[in-house]
Amino acid sequence: MAETDEGAVATADDALYVLTAILLTPAQFPSVLGDDYPEACAALGLAPLADGYGLVLGQDGDGARWTVVIDDVSLVAVAIASWDCGMEYDLSPEEHTVVAALPGWPLAVAVAAPDVPAPHDPGPELTDRPPLTPPDTASWGPAQRRLGADEIARQWAVWREQLSDEDFTPPGGRSATPEDESDAAGANTDRAVDATDSAEDTPGRAEGTVNRPRAGIRRVLAEVRAYVDTPPPLGRVRSSFAPEGARTLRADGPGWSMVARTDDIAFVLLDDEPGEVLPVGRGPELPGLLEALDKMAVRPS
Repeated sequence: MAETDEGAVATADDALYVLTAILLTPAQFPSVLGDDYPEACAALGLAPLADGYGLVLGQDGDGARWTVVIDDVSLVAVAIASWDCGMEYDLSPEEHTVVAALPGWPLAVAVAAPDVPAPHDPGPELTDRPPLTPPDTASWGPAQRRLGADEIARQWAVWREQLSDEDFTPPGGRSATPEDESDAAGANTDRAVDATDSAEDTPGRAEGTVNRPRAGIRRVLAEVRAYVDTPPPLGRVRSSFAPEGARTLRADGPGWSMVARTDDIAFVLLDDEPGEVLPVGRGPELPGLLEALDKMAVRPS
């Protein structure tokens, strides 16, 4: 691969006009693609290499969508960091780093290359595999649930400030356990927030949800505890930076996602509870559970 005068990336007899890039590593992958790193790789037909990949999304000279997979993860990480800081960076991988050129895009891209036809999938004469397409997030399901958890992790303070300690008060004033707190979450879902709407202006819904979430939250807590004893697939539990020396934890499993701060509470989203964000208070057990999860979680390098 070589950089062209237009800042594109040339491969074979064509050029890829780079629009964006994404990391696909055990600690950082598009969670919309799966609950863990191997599942996200499988969605692209890739083997789950320990060091991961960089995904370069762009258009060829005819406007066709392509995803170029490279094994130079550091190069993509530098490009993303530069772009996030508002700096220009010409992402031009070396040819020997290219693992595959996949038709289509695995995620939606809102921009297009200038002076080429509108984005479209390559024709069958150019590829022998179906083009990648973004997961369907039009209705509630695993992809939408994971996107909701992503949003909570990004906007933790916005979601957290909508709750107070009263939302986690167990019956009878006893010391709360995670099970008690799941009951409190079920009894106070009018204070939870709707993941399908804006966190900034949506108070949430309560229609008939007094008892519905309790069993689901208990199941999630039990499965998360099991992760500590039996490590799940790589990427099911991830740890990232949070202010004041804390860590943001993300755990996923069949039908559920959990976002937590090691110094605070947890939020749970369930496939069976469309659009609902269910809070779980700290109590005496959650801090130790989060600490154990943080020790086993994968972290960005």
